[in-house]
Amino acid sequence: MASSTLICETQPWKDLKAHLDDIKNTHLRNLMSDTDRCKSMMLEFDNLFLDYSRQCATTDTIDKLLKLAEAARLKEKITSMFNGERINSTENRPVLHVALRASRDAVIQSDGTNVVPEVWKVLDKIRDFSERVRTGAWVGATGKALTNVIAVGIGGSFLGPLFVHTALQTDAEAIESAAGRNLRLPEAVAKHMVAVSTNLTLVEKFGIDPENAFAFWDWVGGRYSVCSAVGVLPLSLQYGFPVVEKFLKGASSIDQHFSSAPFEKNIPVLLGLLSVWNVSFLGYPARAILPYSQALEKFAPHIQQVSMESNGKGVSIEGVPLPFEAGEIDFGEPGTNGQHSFYQLIHQGRVIPCDFIGVVKSQQPVYLKGEVVNNHDELMSNFFAQPDALAYGKTAEQLLNENVAQHLISHKTFSGNRPSLSLLLPSLSAYNVGQLLAIYEHRVAVEGFIWGINSFDQWGVELGKSLASQVRKQLHASRKKKEPVEGFNFSTTTMLTKYLEASKDVPADPSTHLPNM
Repeated sequence: MASSTLICETQPWKDLKAHLDDIKNTHLRNLMSDTDRCKSMMLEFDNLFLDYSRQCATTDTIDKLLKLAEAARLKEKITSMFNGERINSTENRPVLHVALRASRDAVIQSDGTNVVPEVWKVLDKIRDFSERVRTGAWVGATGKALTNVIAVGIGGSFLGPLFVHTALQTDAEAIESAAGRNLRLPEAVAKHMVAVSTNLTLVEKFGIDPENAFAFWDWVGGRYSVCSAVGVLPLSLQYGFPVVEKFLKGASSIDQHFSSAPFEKNIPVLLGLLSVWNVSFLGYPARAILPYSQALEKFAPHIQQVSMESNGKGVSIEGVPLPFEAGEIDFGEPGTNGQHSFYQLIHQGRVIPCDFIGVVKSQQPVYLKGEVVNNHDELMSNFFAQPDALAYGKTAEQLLNENVAQHLISHKTFSGNRPSLSLLLPSLSAYNVGQLLAIYEHRVAVEGFIWGINSFDQWGVELGKSLASQVRKQLHASRKKKEPVEGFNFSTTTMLTKYLEASKDVPADPSTHLPNM
C-alpha cells in the first residue's frame, strides 16, 4: 500500500491547483444562486442532514476532489483500516477503534484473529460490573452502595469521556438513568479503584484485583479510546450500559456508512476532502467547530486532540518532508457564546471555514409567554443565519442604501465569501452523539489518507516529555543537593535559576506538606 509518490505530484492535485483561479474569481453569492449546485451539495443519512453548499467549491471542484481520492487510493486505505492491517506503520500497529463499537456478530481481523469477541467480552464485563454497582450489589469499604464515580485520565482518556458525559447530561433517557449518581473526570487519584489498561499484569502488581480490571488494546489510540473501556466503563456506571450501548451503535452506524457508501454520498469522506481543499489549496489553516447546543460544549476540545494530534505532521508516512500544508488548527465554542467571542474575527478578519452543528429537537424546550419563538427556535435562528452572513456578507452599496454614515461604511462592510458547512442532527440522544463522534474521527482519517501521512502516531508529544525529565532532574538536584543549574541554554538557565531562587522556601520533600490523615 505504501508509495514514495507524494500526493502533490499526482495529476488530480495539479488539476485542483489549476482550478484555484476559477474559484477565487467566484463569490459565494453567485454560487448560492445556483439551485442545482446547492441540491447536489446536500446529503441525508440516517436522519442526519449535511449541507456543504456554502463551501467555496463548484460541482467541478467536488469531481476533482473525488479524483484526488482515487489518486490517494482512499478506498484501499479505508479497507485496510477496517481489515486490521498495520496502517500505523511507525508503531507497527493496526488502527481498529471501529472494532470497539462493532456488532457482536461482526468480523474484524487483527493478525488473523477476529477481535470482536474480545471486545464484547470486555463490554459484557462492563455491563455486569456497572449493573452491580448501580443496583447496590457492589458496595464500598463502608458497606454502602456507591453513587459517586471518579474517572482518572489525561488527554484522550479524559477529553473523550468528558465530551460524551457532558452531551448526555441533557438527554431525557440518560437523565432518568443517572438519577442520584455523580460522575467526575479529574486528573487525580481515587481510593476505590478499578483499572482500565492494556497491561493487566502491571495492574495486578499495582494491587488491583484483575477481576476489577478492564482491558483494551494497543490498536486503540488514546484519542480514539472513548468507545473502549476507558470511556464505556465510567459512562456505564453513570448512565447504565443500555444508554452507552446506544452511543456505540450510533458510532457503528457511521462506521458502516463510511466503509460502504460511495464517496459522493459519504459524509466523512466529503468532509475530509473539503478540509483538504480548504487547507492545502485555499490556504485556510484553521477550522471553527460551532455547535448550537450547550450540551456539546466539550466537543470542540475533544476534536482538537483527535484532529491536531492525528494530523499535526510534517512528513509523509514514508518519512518524506511535505512540500504542502497539512493539518489544521481546530477550535470552537457553543454558538451564541462564540458569537460574542471570536465571530468578529471570522466575519471581518481572517477567513476560517466553519462547521455549524445544529439539533432539531431541543433537550430543554422553554416557551415563555410573550416571546415570539421558544428558546430553541431562538438559538436555531442563529444557526441558520450565521452561515448566510458569512457567505453573502454585506456590501458598501447595501449600506449606502440603508443610509449608513459614510465614515462607517468601511467598518460595517462584510466581504462574505467565507466558507462553512452545516450539519443538522435529529436530537442529542446517545445514538446521535455516537454518530457525531464517528463522523469527525473518520473525517480526520480521510484527511490523513489523502495527505499521505500517518494519522495514528503522535511522536510530537514525546519530545517535550523527554526534555521535561531533564528539567525534573535538575530541580531535584538543585533543591536537594544545592547544585547549580547546568546543561541548559542561557535562556532556560536564567529562568530556572530565577524560579529556584523565588521558590526556595518550597520544601524539597513534599511529604512535609502532607496533612495528617
